[in-house]
Amino acid sequence: MEDPTLVICPEDYSLLTDLYQLTMAACYVGEKLDQRRASFELSVRRLPKGFGYLIAMGLTQALDYLEKFQFNETQISILKSLGVFDHAPEQFWTLLKDARFEGDVWAIPEGTAVFANEPLLRVEAPLWQAQIVETYLLNTINYQTLVATRAARMRDVVGKEATLLEFGTRRAFSPQGSIWAARAALAGGLDATSNVLAALKLGRKPTGTMAHSLVMALNAIEGTESQAFTAFHHYFPGAPLLIDTYDTIAAAEVLSKQLKSGEIQLAGVRIDSGNLLDLSKKVRSLLPGVSIFASGDLDEYRIAELKANGACIDGYGLGTQLVTGAPVNGVYKLVEIDGIPVMKEATGKVTYPGRKQIFRTSGRSDRLGLVSEDANGETPLLQLVFKQGQRISEPETIAQIRDRTTANVESLPSSVRQLENPQSLLVEISDTLSELTDRTRQWSHLC
Repeated sequence: MEDPTLVICPEDYSLLTDLYQLTMAACYVGEKLDQRRASFELSVRRLPKGFGYLIAMGLTQALDYLEKFQFNETQISILKSLGVFDHAPEQFWTLLKDARFEGDVWAIPEGTAVFANEPLLRVEAPLWQAQIVETYLLNTINYQTLVATRAARMRDVVGKEATLLEFGTRRAFSPQGSIWAARAALAGGLDATSNVLAALKLGRKPTGTMAHSLVMALNAIEGTESQAFTAFHHYFPGAPLLIDTYDTIAAAEVLSKQLKSGEIQLAGVRIDSGNLLDLSKKVRSLLPGVSIFASGDLDEYRIAELKANGACIDGYGLGTQLVTGAPVNGVYKLVEIDGIPVMKEATGKVTYPGRKQIFRTSGRSDRLGLVSEDANGETPLLQLVFKQGQRISEPETIAQIRDRTTANVESLPSSVRQLENPQSLLVEISDTLSELTDRTRQWSHLC
């Protein structure tokens, strides 16, 4: 029977996966591999075009998923009815009935800058468990990392003083995605979100301006745009006004006269279309003490261009370009089984074997090595966050993650942070990892 609501609840988490995760689990049971200790690492082979770094995000939701992972009797009954698993071993169903995630998770703290081939997360668990959680982990970490990185880049361009607002709910890839996008945007450096539900869930106050429809409706009925502004301020005194429904400059001229006569108080205006550079300068001359917000499919490149040309803009509303774009193509690959290192060797998709650690020196150089290696004065980035199926610390706040994001971006060389042709940090591969890679490749060719 169809469920038209398509609402995701925590009890549905286990089924929010690709079919092959379940079929692999059944195979593992049949081949008596299901309880073998396995390590999978989540990393990004290549950064999206034009990116010099990524900001890791989504760990909090990933751990929440692992905490609540289970199958109920109804779900198992539905899976049995599909016919797909008719030849699966009976023990597979017992496994699902008793399922709880029992593994360990090592991860980079949210808000940390990362680069290609560096593991953001490692799952160490019975093989079937480590396999079956892949889809959800990739979904939340890939998307939130994308949005957090875009947010961090935008904040880096405008500096600390400008106000950045997240307006992306209507453009995000789904209602659930809009909540994650708002969270990642705030943690990546934005000040507030217009998404009411996201703001309340995150303990924040939602923010926004007004809609063109109010201006058009009251203008049609009352005959003036000014009446719409008056009505809006009657209910929301001093709130920013949207002034580009018809003629931006004409609207600013009217508001200027009203301000001088003391008829209104005005905290800000928003311009959503037209030549933002010219309009912002003209509006500033008319409304010198009023904050000017700009919006309209803006990204970090357009913001940088506006700023470089002297636009009189105090803040930006960011939507489509923040919550969409070239995806972060994270992958989740087996790197060790029962202590035996393994690697993928397909052309263009080679992975490094073994359980790894990232060793960082003051944010300016990274060394990718094995967990058995010494730090040598470097900072190991991957931390134990989940042990034997239990979270070992309370989730961090958005403020804590945002502070880490800011510090990490500021620590990067300008060549990594620049928007045009950024030079990503070169990650050194340790001698120990290189030797293991060679041995693993040779061994696989002998088998």
